[in-house]
Amino acid sequence: MTFIWPAVLLLLAVIPVGALLAAALDRRRRRRAAAPGGLGLAGTIGRRSRRLRRIPAALFLTGFAVMGVALARPQGTVSLPREEGTVILAFDVSGSMAADDLKPTRIAAAKAAATDFVEQQPASVVVGVVAFSDSGLSVQAPTNDQASVLAAINRLAPERGTSLGQGIRASLQTISLAESPPAQNYYSNRSPAPTPTPSPVPAGTHTSAVIVLLTDGENNESPDPATEAQAAADQGIRIFTVGLGSPAGTTVNLNGFQVHTQLNEPLLQQIADTTQGTYYRAQDAQQLRSIYANLDTRLVVEPQKIEITALFAGASILLLAAGGMASILWLGRLP
Repeated sequence: MTFIWPAVLLLLAVIPVGALLAAALDRRRRRRAAAPGGLGLAGTIGRRSRRLRRIPAALFLTGFAVMGVALARPQGTVSLPREEGTVILAFDVSGSMAADDLKPTRIAAAKAAATDFVEQQPASVVVGVVAFSDSGLSVQAPTNDQASVLAAINRLAPERGTSLGQGIRASLQTISLAESPPAQNYYSNRSPAPTPTPSPVPAGTHTSAVIVLLTDGENNESPDPATEAQAAADQGIRIFTVGLGSPAGTTVNLNGFQVHTQLNEPLLQQIADTTQGTYYRAQDAQQLRSIYANLDTRLVVEPQKIEITALFAGASILLLAAGGMASILWLGRLP
């Protein structure tokens, strides 16, 4: 147990002084009662109630001690369950995401469903946004500031080619920076030590972070998405792939050219399987929303400090009240 105002505990030193003063007054009262001219029954009553007199006094002293602890604002450590985790929403913003086989368009449906998902998350789940076309870019670092995440999602728009590998790579870098922020840069003439290569861990064991890859799966840029998926698996990070569009595909107008685009389900299934994630096929906007509802966040039990002043204050009031009642009933007076 810790205290927010530990200096207040010094007040507990006053209690023994008060106890000694009360005992001295009690002895003085008994001497007067036993002196010639005192009440005839006073000595008998004093002897008979001597042991009972100690009970109210003990209750009062304990009550004042507990009140002194309460004034110091004690804190206790309790284990509370809560949802936590890091979710990276990796959006494909290639030109093919302007296709309308998912109404109103693939990118618009993905953004609408992602908005619903973000608004439903507790503060303990942080969300980051990555956009990728022929390159990958973190457009919002993981945060529980929902307004910032939603603003980043709203800024997304279709651009150029598609590199799933760049999207996965940028997502992994975003998770790494969120979990292990870089140290402050201080001047030094020493050569920096090389960053050690992390040892591979079983796929899916990094349960505190997941990547949601929203794409039509049409990869036409390096690096190889299978290689990047294996890198995610080696870090234990799961990738949930969400296929946008239809296997039959549709034709979209890109910079004056008619381009046929279709969903590449086998590739997305491979990425999910490699990382122990799950592949979802979003055929319409409503189904895409249900996919987000099925994403599992980690329920953990973590020790947290909470203030327990009220418990000590309540206990002290009960002890003082019990001491007062006992004193009146047994002694006919307050101590």
